[in-house]
Amino acid sequence: MTDATWLAGAVIAAPLLGALCSVLAGRRVERTGWPIAVLALGATTLLTAWLAVLIAAGGPVRATLGGEGFVEIGVRADAFSAIIALLDVVLALGALAYTRHAGPRGNRFYGGYLLFVASVLAITLAGDLLTTFLGVQVMIAASARLVTSADSQRADYAARKLLVVGSVGSGVYLLGAALLARATGSVYMETVAEGVAAIGHSDPLVVAAFVASAGGLAVVVSMVPFHTWLAEAHAVAPDAVSALLSGVVPAAGVYAFVRVVYTVFTAEFLAANRVVVVGLIGFGVATVLIGSLFALAQTEIKLMLAYSTISQFGLVVAGLAIANETAVFGAIFQLVGHGLVKGALCVVAGILFVRFGAKSLEEYAGLAKRMPVVGASFVALGIAMIGLPPTVGFVGKWYIALGAVEAGLWPVAGVVLVSTLFSLGYVVPFIDRLYFHDPDPGAERVGGGTVTRWTLLLVAIAAASAFAIGLSSAWIESLLRPAIDGLL
Repeated sequence: MTDATWLAGAVIAAPLLGALCSVLAGRRVERTGWPIAVLALGATTLLTAWLAVLIAAGGPVRATLGGEGFVEIGVRADAFSAIIALLDVVLALGALAYTRHAGPRGNRFYGGYLLFVASVLAITLAGDLLTTFLGVQVMIAASARLVTSADSQRADYAARKLLVVGSVGSGVYLLGAALLARATGSVYMETVAEGVAAIGHSDPLVVAAFVASAGGLAVVVSMVPFHTWLAEAHAVAPDAVSALLSGVVPAAGVYAFVRVVYTVFTAEFLAANRVVVVGLIGFGVATVLIGSLFALAQTEIKLMLAYSTISQFGLVVAGLAIANETAVFGAIFQLVGHGLVKGALCVVAGILFVRFGAKSLEEYAGLAKRMPVVGASFVALGIAMIGLPPTVGFVGKWYIALGAVEAGLWPVAGVVLVSTLFSLGYVVPFIDRLYFHDPDPGAERVGGGTVTRWTLLLVAIAAASAFAIGLSSAWIESLLRPAIDGLL
């Protein structure tokens, strides 16, 4: 067994062990959760970076962990896995830093937080269908627990809805995985792919398994009409948790979706079932448009960000369904960029709420004058979310549109443009309020909380990164090219 294989296991084990230690230590000393979480996530970040270096040097990892009397788990890691895993741990580490002063706190909260991180990394490094299911289900349960830390009736309701809807989605995915396991005799992705090819990509059983597994994951991604759980949970969750719900949960669902579509069923399945492709693109486009329209109607910042997330992931799914190299790269780039930008915007929204009690469009009036760094970061991140050059958001949308044109899907390219115009419509009013309206004299008294310089530095770095990653797109494409070639 290679070093990279054991390292992949350690990446999942580190936050899982941290979660256990946080809960157990909390029985004696309640305030130990924060240092345990910092140590566990710090170690996880270093391990993930090490794994990424090994993958870059030695290529993809495909192996099993366990066996010989223990449960056997499939591990699969390539450049795509490494980038998503790094995104997940960086976002989790940034949100964790924000909780230090803004909350929530407590050993149980940090235990749930680390369990969430472990589940997301399990999804990202899974090499079999069953491990993917377990990762998704644990992620849903941990997310619901984190939402309840807001300690309100609305949060409890949103958490229950998240748990029920998400569990239904993962259950439907499990049904598809069970059909595949019965038909092919395996749950390992490469072996299942060989079995699907032997049965025939147009076989009714194979198509049914695809609809179940991909459809179940569409619920986790919050595709229309299964999108309301995300908006409700995002609006009432603590700000750090909202950053995870926007940046990490749908991204993990999309990653699992990519593995199911391209690793298990393969591009040959899409070529043999054009109706499926049309359906995926249709659902993606509908999610883009409906999510954008709902975002336009919002005056509360967190609801606007939630519906924007729904819209953006509809665009990602549409790009993946186009199934050519250009569009798939654009979808992956959009996935990564969205996680960074939206996670940082949730923290910015949290800073303005902690400092001034501002949640709505009207309450944002003139706040850029009081916190210039936060105002400038909001503008930079907003530009990236809209998708203007040279940001990461522009590059992702550009490649999706270009891929659509290459495939002769001009209407999809038009939807990309329309989504950008919609984004202008719901981001610019907040920027306008921040800079060009007089502040509310009572705003200072409503919030009054403190914000650390480290938190301000984090959002400034995230804003700068949105531009730096966009400018580095050619280099990132060269890193991802082998993984994309492997998918297609």
